[in-house]
This record gives sequence, C-alpha cells and structure tokens, in this order.
Amino acid sequence: MGFFGQLAGDFVFLRGALRALRMTTHIAKHPKRIFPDVVAELADKYGDAPALISDRERFSYRELYGRSNRYSRWALSEDLRKDEAVCLLMPNRPEYLAVWIGITRVGGVTALLNTNLIGPSLAHCIDIATPRHIIVAAELIEPFLAVLPMLKSAPKVWIHGDAGEKFPRIDRAIETLSAGALSAAERRPLTIEDRALYIYTSGTTGMPKAANINHYRVMLACYGFAGVMGTRASDRMYNCLPMYHTVGGLCATGSLLVRGGSVVLRERFSAREFWDDVVRNDCTLIQYIGELCRYLVNSPPHPNETKHRLRLACGNGLRPDIWDAFKTRFKIPLILEFYAATEGNVMMFNFEGKEGAIGRLPWFIESRFPVALVKFDVEKEQPVRNAEGFCIKCDVDEIGEAIGKIVNDPERPSNRFEGYARAEESEKKILRNVFERGDSWFRTGDLMRKDANGYFFFADRIGDTFRWKGENVSTTEVTEAINTFPGIKDATVYGVAVPRNDGRAGMAAIVCDSECDLSRLYAHLYDHLPDYARPVFLRIRKTIETTATFKQKKIDLVTQGFDPARITDPLYFNDWSMRSFVPLDAKLYERISAGLIRL
Repeated sequence: MGFFGQLAGDFVFLRGALRALRMTTHIAKHPKRIFPDVVAELADKYGDAPALISDRERFSYRELYGRSNRYSRWALSEDLRKDEAVCLLMPNRPEYLAVWIGITRVGGVTALLNTNLIGPSLAHCIDIATPRHIIVAAELIEPFLAVLPMLKSAPKVWIHGDAGEKFPRIDRAIETLSAGALSAAERRPLTIEDRALYIYTSGTTGMPKAANINHYRVMLACYGFAGVMGTRASDRMYNCLPMYHTVGGLCATGSLLVRGGSVVLRERFSAREFWDDVVRNDCTLIQYIGELCRYLVNSPPHPNETKHRLRLACGNGLRPDIWDAFKTRFKIPLILEFYAATEGNVMMFNFEGKEGAIGRLPWFIESRFPVALVKFDVEKEQPVRNAEGFCIKCDVDEIGEAIGKIVNDPERPSNRFEGYARAEESEKKILRNVFERGDSWFRTGDLMRKDANGYFFFADRIGDTFRWKGENVSTTEVTEAINTFPGIKDATVYGVAVPRNDGRAGMAAIVCDSECDLSRLYAHLYDHLPDYARPVFLRIRKTIETTATFKQKKIDLVTQGFDPARITDPLYFNDWSMRSFVPLDAKLYERISAGLIRL
C-alpha cells in the first residue's frame, strides 16, 4: 500500500472511528443512565414506530417499554434482589428483549441460556449462575425437564406459553401488572458499573463460561455499533443470530433501537429463506457470522439474492476464501468486518473493506486501545518468554497470540476485563508480567498476524493449531485451501494423535457436493500446501456439526481420531508413496499404529 493509499485508508478508518466515538463518549459521563432508561427515552421519542418484528409478535417502541415494565414489576413482586440472577431459556423473539430489559431495570442479572444446550451442559450453565428463577419457553420445556434432576441449584421455574400446569406461567402473571413507568419507590439506584447479564462463551473446547456483562458493556455494544454502522431511523436490520450471544442480542438489536430503526428477528438461520426474508422486510442491514456467509455462498442461486436494498453487511469471521464470492454474487455494497470477544477488551474494525482482514488499529488510535501480538509456543499453549521472563512481541507477519492491556481506569472502562461468574475462570484469561513487572493483559486465545500496513488477520484458535513434523500447522490455512477446491461444501481440520509419532497428524473432515474426486483433491493440496500441512487423513461426512453461532464442533472428531472401528464415515489415508488418498481400513490402521508406515 503506497503513501496515498495508506492516507485514504486512515481517512476511512478515522471517519468510522469518530462515528463510534461520538456515539459512546456520553456513556461514562452519565453513569446512572443504563439501557432500560434508554428504552424509556426511545418510547417517548419514537412511540408507535416498529422496534422489533418477528413472525410471533411485533413491538413498537412504546410496547417494548411497557412490556419490559411488566417484567420489572414481576421481579419486584418476587423480591428479586440486586445482583440475583434469573435464567432465560427462550428462542429469538421480541419478548426476549422485553424480559431481560425488565429484569435488569430493577437490578437483577439475566443469564442468557443457549437454547441448543441439553443434558449436563445446560445444567452446568444454569448452576454457575446460581439463579433465583428460571424462565423457560414452552417449546423448550422437554430438554429443560430432562436436566431438572441434575441441577445443584433450585430455581423457581416459570413457563412462558402453554406447557401444562406443572409450573406457573409468567406470561399470565405479568398481564396482571402495570405497563406504566416505574415509580420512584419501585426504582433501584443502578449505575453502568452494575452487572446486567451473564452471556456464555460458546464452549467449543469445554463447558461454557458465564461472562460478566455490566451495564456499561451493554451500552457500549448498542451505541458503539450504532456508530460503527452509522445506523439511522430508516434502517431495518435482519437478525437471525441467537439473541443469547452478544452479536445477535446486543450489537444487531441495540444498534438499531438507539437510533429509532427496526430489527427483523428470525428464530434461526435458514439459507433457503434468507433472501426472501431480507427482501420481504425491506432490510437495509444484515448481521453475519462467517459460516453463515459460507452457507449462503454454497447454496443454489436464489431469485431474490440480488433484489435486496442492503447497504451494509456487518459481522465477524468472514474468511478470505469466500469474501469476494459473498460480496460479488450477492451484490453487497460494503462489508464491515470486526473482531471482538464478549468478555474481552480487544476490539478492532475493518472499515475500509480490506479483503480478509479482521481489523486495523492505526497509529493515531493504538495508544488508546493497547493490543499486542506475542510469540507463542504451540505445544505448551503459552506465550514465549525471554531470559528476563517477559513476553516477546511478534515481527511483521509473524503469527502470535493477540492480547489486550487491562487498564483499571474509570475514564477508560472499555480496557477493563470484567471476568466470569467464577473467579478461577477469570484468572486463566489474564497474562501477568507481560512487558513489565505488574502489568496484566487479557488473553484472547486467538492467533493472528499483523501486516506492514497494520491490518490484522486471523490465523487460528489456540488449541486448533498443532505441531507436525516440527512445524506449526494452522487449521484455518488448511481449511481455506480445501474449501477452494471445486465441489467442497464444507470442511474442518484438526490434529489427531498417531502412535509412535510426535505431535499430531492433520485430519480433515469434508462435505462434498457429490462424489469427490480425491485424486484431483490430492493434486490441489499438493500445489497449495507445504508437505507438513497436507492432511494425513480424510473423513468424508454428510454434514459438519456446528454450534448455534456456526462454530465447528471438533471435540468428538478429535476423540474418534482415524480409527475405522469408531467411525462409520468413509476414511482415507494420504499415501505419499502412491501420491493419492487411499481407503483406510482396519488392516491399514493397524499398520499405521504399529509404525510400519512412514507418515
């Protein structure tokens, strides 16, 4: 990038950053103004204008405010005290927002449960919140009843909707309560420092953790993204991401509400109905997760895919191998990629539309948001330390872990780390004595590289990168190489242990359009990847299981390894002597395990 190109990029970034700054500086200056107060202001300003729209119900700004007031009074009637938790297990719908706004208005903390969890994982998430109450949507009563005997906590159970008479119905209970503004006697003194929500991590590498989200972070997500996207009252956001996560529940919704716009909510993503929804609801914005875009790109042509009125797609995780296809095929005017973590203090934006970049921190903003990439030992899964015991910053284009400095300054609350419901989980995410004695930095758990122009590029999650033949293998790099091969619909890459071998051998689970030409795939990978990064094993699947936010689940795949006795999918071995993928049966598995075949 030349001088003038850099200057132009800085100008675009500065314009976006200033929008966000203008929208967020007021938050710390008015510490007693929290998001439920904003909803009251919005009801006065926008009244009967549509706020939240779905197939279930539609709330105007006035209706959202009134509905949330009923939930506030319900919490008061149940003597819910400040900082006591209420778990919410409900699919996407306008009512969802009304519930947690009402509870947090009077000092309660709402734990937003993942609606896809079942069994021990769901029980774990309920227990770590130690809730006084739990609200369960009628359609989710069966998985909840299955975990009820597992719970260590004993919350009072409320059902929303018709699910028999075993538990009281909260939707009936609140109808008896006033929708009017709370009186001074009903209000509780709250500030942006008070806890509002528990939002859970996705749990891709273990049990989910409950991140502490205070009212400041709620406000920052809503107003910050309103500035980033330049939202306005004429905008309509299409949101099919789960509302129990930050992006779907705060960024995509709050950023429109604080500007008087409308949010079209869908219970879950559907590639087949996506463009029909966007066009029918006259949406101007969409919020994405990268794999959502991949599903759309891999879908057959749709008659409405270019008949929309979109001006912007905002999200995170859009990979370079489909970036241009997504933008070009669907005629997306601008892609605004960002990087952030629910509980973290590292945030960056790619305002310029730089293909594949997750964001940039120009020189004029670096001191305000201290982020560093530090050299990382993949095998120990820890940053490398020098002789003095300090971490070592990465060179240009060198991959390392991204960390953000924790600054306990009331004037800079975005640099803090609020931690998790359990203190021991919080400590694991803090890196101490990093560049000087006594400093502390938040560990993102993400490996990145930064180019000479200051753009950051995602490399891998820690734990996904593995060592093979003395080299670090990035699963992201290998996945992208596989996905560029014609006929591959989806792929996930991971490392598996092989007896009598150090490190982990690469294995790829792939989904094909039809029968995959493995000889051509072998040649493709030979041309695109170094020897150590080429998958040693292939597993052909019909689908690849993902979380609700489309993060691939690898734990079971890693556990099953390459053993044909544990896997019913077709398996193949990269036979370097035959220069092809050959079927992997029990006999070949035994020879590999016995060390009779050189890998």
